[in-house]
Amino acid sequence: MTRFWLMLAALIPALGGGADTFVRPLATVVALTHARVIDGTGAPGRDDQTVIIEGGRITAIGDAARVKIPAGASTLDLAGRTLMPGLVGMHDHLFYQLQPPGTLLAVPAQRTFARLYLANGVTTIRTAGATDFDADARIKQRIDAGLEPGPKIHLTGTYLQATSAVPDPAGIAKQVAYDADRGATSFKAYTTLRAPELKAAIAAAHERGLRITGHLCAVGFRQAAALGIDNLEHGIAVDSEFDPAKREDECPDQWSAFRALLSMDPGDAEIRRTIGELVRHGVAVTSTLAVFESYAMDGSEADRRVPVLLSSRLHDAFQAAREQRTDRNTQSWWSSVLRQEMAFERAFAKAGGKLLAGADPTGWGAIVAGYGNQRGIELLVAAGFTPEQAIEIATSNGAAFLNERGVGQLVEGKQADIVVVRGNPSRQISDIRQVELVFKDGVAYEPERLLATTAGTLGERKLLESLMTWPTGIVLGLGLLVARRATRMQPPLRV
Repeated sequence: MTRFWLMLAALIPALGGGADTFVRPLATVVALTHARVIDGTGAPGRDDQTVIIEGGRITAIGDAARVKIPAGASTLDLAGRTLMPGLVGMHDHLFYQLQPPGTLLAVPAQRTFARLYLANGVTTIRTAGATDFDADARIKQRIDAGLEPGPKIHLTGTYLQATSAVPDPAGIAKQVAYDADRGATSFKAYTTLRAPELKAAIAAAHERGLRITGHLCAVGFRQAAALGIDNLEHGIAVDSEFDPAKREDECPDQWSAFRALLSMDPGDAEIRRTIGELVRHGVAVTSTLAVFESYAMDGSEADRRVPVLLSSRLHDAFQAAREQRTDRNTQSWWSSVLRQEMAFERAFAKAGGKLLAGADPTGWGAIVAGYGNQRGIELLVAAGFTPEQAIEIATSNGAAFLNERGVGQLVEGKQADIVVVRGNPSRQISDIRQVELVFKDGVAYEPERLLATTAGTLGERKLLESLMTWPTGIVLGLGLLVARRATRMQPPLRV
């Protein structure tokens, strides 16, 4: 398959062509017949179903023997395929990150990632933090205008974080208002943000009728829930509140926080208490299991589809990052973190918590748009969710949180955001990787044509940052983009 993409890439200019270039011509009415349907509600899949699409919406869905196919419809016999809702990625950045030894690189990826998301069945995303808000807004505008292929984009503002040793709630509220005026529909509180600043950010977002999520560290989950935060990223793996060495409004050493977490049983009373507080306050949690897994694996185990995307200028950096992922002790440590996080997510959902999902294309370089979303669903199944439940988490739950009532489920009247995959994910969840066709608002996109234009494109543009050497230890995400400006702030785990 990799050779096929590269051959197509030679025929289709890299990132060339508007959205129509990648569309399969079909009639205004489309009938998808004899397919298995996983509808995004968590219900068991149904075999031999027919879906009728007209005007960008699902106008009929049901047993193939009973659904009437309108005259003149384009009819696709999809026996042996499964239909799922378009994925709703809730932590889906438009930049790519990799981590060669001693350095962190952040790479602009708006066009490449927009295509990767769509090609892999992600039809709606929330960016969950921007390194270049204006560039994210531009690609959204071009997609909305039909000039570029890509998912529906919900823009998250720039990272909200401490900029001095003295808390600045007014400055944080001003940043929220500024980004809201520029089109942000959500905001992300970041690791160094302290309680007074987080409180101000929450109030400023809610004043606009908008929501705020957080990858927190200086503030623990329970405190954030009490302050009114709407969503927390990554789950218990980044919650600092269990570390006995944590001081108020300070981010503790992450290895110390990890040790405290891993000393606890998944059913520990304190973890149950945190889950209870999150559920009581209605705080959603975004699962990003793939990025944690990337640190628990040997570099040679990384998805083979990732290097295909890299420009020549990034190959050496990626290889160096991959070669340093060989320490068995570190992998074992991260495997324990991953298991703890999986247990937390099961318990949180069982308690009535709203679990969302996203790719988070950060870490050392193994996670990219689309592929990371698929792997996250596979890991939810490994964590103990049924395939249908995992797909519901990655579709319907995210749509509901975003108030996107028209997407996330395959039911009559909803927008026709539909992923066609070969095989049966109910039996073998990895079949979600076998994407054959993606409908967005009833328009059918050819995944392989989209993928062909992404080969070799990551890193073609100037890198956002080539960052300073950092102290030994693992760092996820964009934490290194901001130097420690406040005294006694430790370099936190960041994604």
